[in-house]
Amino acid sequence: MLDYTDYDTRLAGYALVRDAQGRVLLSRWVGGHTPAWTCPGGGIEFGETIPQGIARELQEETGYQVEVGRLLGVRTFEVSAADRLHPSHRPLRVVQVFHAGTVTGGELAFETDGSSDMAGWFSVAEIADLPHVGSVDHLLTLMGQ
Repeated sequence: MLDYTDYDTRLAGYALVRDAQGRVLLSRWVGGHTPAWTCPGGGIEFGETIPQGIARELQEETGYQVEVGRLLGVRTFEVSAADRLHPSHRPLRVVQVFHAGTVTGGELAFETDGSSDMAGWFSVAEIADLPHVGSVDHLLTLMGQ
């Protein structure tokens, strides 16, 4: 069994944000091999609380100010050293924290010079046809979809 000094850990926070029509806010991640839609959010920086990091990431990726609400769930998984996006000799443990979120200000805007390039509102039916990452499927499960 690995001990904690044998792997890297990435803590990330994401928000489920819905509009009055029930559509879900997503951002398009371009930091991987192929662009794919994902939950808005990302890495929590040292010294931030998880809600602070989620709010910061959502504003960067979508242009919206968001009030971070209740905890919806936590997802943990491992990525082998060989499968990491950036070469490493160590495996990666990913801890994803999902909260509800409510738009409180701002307007839709796209991130520049970041890991995403677009954001938008999508119905659950539309999401099924979009290229998306596993965290979106997890978020839909949390929604009961």
